[in-house]
Amino acid sequence: MTETQIALWNRIQAFQLDDAEAAFTFSHRLAAENGWSRPYTLRVIEEYKRFLFLCCTSKTPVTPSDAVDQAWHLHLVYTRSYWNELCGQVLQRELHHGPTKGGKAEAEKFDGMYTLLKELYKEAFSEEPPGDIWLDNEERFKRARFQRINRNDYWMWRKPVIEKRSIVQAVFGLILIGLFVKANDIFAFVVFIGIVILIILAEKARGKRNNDGSGCGGGSCGGDIGSGHGSHGSHGSDGGHGCSSHGCSSGCNSGCSGCGGGGCGGCGGGD
Repeated sequence: MTETQIALWNRIQAFQLDDAEAAFTFSHRLAAENGWSRPYTLRVIEEYKRFLFLCCTSKTPVTPSDAVDQAWHLHLVYTRSYWNELCGQVLQRELHHGPTKGGKAEAEKFDGMYTLLKELYKEAFSEEPPGDIWLDNEERFKRARFQRINRNDYWMWRKPVIEKRSIVQAVFGLILIGLFVKANDIFAFVVFIGIVILIILAEKARGKRNNDGSGCGGGSCGGDIGSGHGSHGSHGSDGGHGCSSHGCSSGCNSGCSGCGGGGCGGCGGGD
């Protein structure tokens, strides 16, 4: 790191998101809203700080993980902490959100931006990003499908994870069973197979819709319900949040970054 970067990193490390006088602090709120454990939440906050550093030092757009994205979203709610303290005193530049253009072309950039960030991360911090916070590209974007709900009105339980291989094996097994079904039961068996096929097609269609998420580019990003990546698939969304910053139109000299629920991008000053 350069002397300027070291000074920036020291300021970021010293910055505290939790208000010591608050009964319900930033970290407690972040954990509660995402269903995270206390240790995991504190680790995400540290990764958020590293992301902020990379936003300010990268010469090209970068994209955070979803967990880091959630920390950033919540921090924006604490307007005085975010704008006055973080941007004004610590980063000494503005970091904005703004809408994404959406679409495949935009989305394909975000996979590369996410890959780039992980490479810059290794260069800056001499270690790999933690895999449980910085998921691989496919998982990072595939899982970005969120919706705000009231837990007082709904029960929540985790959906079973069914691999494609398991589905193929199940269908193959059903076909084998069908070979031994009596003739008068063939119609019912065919109907059953049809239902299974419809379920599989519905899951694929939903997965495709999930891939139509969001993304962000050098001066903007967005989408609270998805993101996009190129080599693993294409995503895009017309809604959400992003970023803009004074200087972005002239090469991001003042630093900018942006994010949405499923993706985010930005560029830094390249100090």
